[in-house]
Amino acid sequence: MPRSTPSGARRADAQQSVEKILVAAIDCLSRNHDASVVQIAQAAGVGRVTLYGHFPSREGLVEAALAHLLERGEEVLSGLDLTGEPTRSLRELIDSSWLLIAQSGAMLEAAQRVLPPGRIHELHAGPEQRVRELIVRGQAQGAFRDDLPAAWLASALHHVLKGTAADVRSGAMTPEQAPEFIAQITLAAYAPQPNCSNMP
Repeated sequence: MPRSTPSGARRADAQQSVEKILVAAIDCLSRNHDASVVQIAQAAGVGRVTLYGHFPSREGLVEAALAHLLERGEEVLSGLDLTGEPTRSLRELIDSSWLLIAQSGAMLEAAQRVLPPGRIHELHAGPEQRVRELIVRGQAQGAFRDDLPAAWLASALHHVLKGTAADVRSGAMTPEQAPEFIAQITLAAYAPQPNCSNMP
C-alpha cells in the first residue's frame, strides 16, 4: 500500500482539527450565544492559536459553524420522503432531525448577533423552506389547521424544538423521550380547527 506523504498527513490533521472546532462551536454556541473563542477552543481540545489559524475571526467561525450544521441537516432532510401523508411526514421529520433543527435554531440566534441578515437568510433558506412547504401541503390537504399562516406554525415548531433541546441538556427529559414529546405537542397545535375560518 502507498504510504501517506507528510503533506497528506498534515492535511488530514488539519481537517480533523477543523471538524473538532466546528463541532465544539456548534455545541458551545447552542448553549451560550456569547461563547468566546477561548471557550470554544477549550471544548475542541485545541489551542487558541490553532483555532485562529483556521478561523481568523469569531464572526468567521460562527458563520462556518452555522453552515456546517445546516449542511448536516440538509443531508438528513434530503434523505427523507416528505411527500406522503403530511402528519406522518411531519413525525418522520421530527424523529430523524429534531436535534439538528433545534441546534440550527439556537445557532441562528448566535449568528444574528454577528452576521448580516442577508447572509443568515441565504444560509438558512433551504431547511426552512422544506419545513414550510410540508406545512403548506398539510394545510391544503386538510391535515393541518389553515387559520394561521404556515410561517407561524413553522415558528411554533422551532420554539418547541428549542425548549425540548434545553430540557434534554438540563436532564429534565431524555433524548429518547424528546421526539414523541415534540410530535405530540406539535400535532396538537397543528390540528385543524373546525370553528375557525381560513386565513385570507
